Amino acid sequence: VQLVESGGGLVQAGGSLRLSCSASGFTVDSYTMIWFRQAPGKNREGIACINRADGSTNYAESVKGRFTASRDNAKNTVYLQMNSLNYEDTAVYYCAAAVQCTFYSGSTLLSYWGLGTRVTVSS
Repeated sequence: VQLVESGGGLVQAGGSLRLSCSASGFTVDSYTMIWFRQAPGKNREGIACINRADGSTNYAESVKGRFTASRDNAKNTVYLQMNSLNYEDTAVYYCAAAVQCTFYSGSTLLSYWGLGTRVTVSS
């Protein structure tokens, strides 16, 4: 089982990035897929869920309206489209697979984690 994130990098404030998370060993529609991030000196926080039952999404207030999570079952990959980025979005972004949506990184509902991809937003 493996999750591999990609697509991070350096972007100017106001810009966009799309992160990808490719899964192997399981299918992304058999788990609820969750995007987390961890900014320097802060706890890891959940920001977006793609619910396994119907592909519906949930977002943290900090990213609602700016970020869009999606999945491509054929590619066994989930995505995070990030628009209107600002300095506070600077973080390492992780994807995780869970039994159900949770924004708590210590939850026992979480099964698998990727190693993360770094996003740096310059002001």
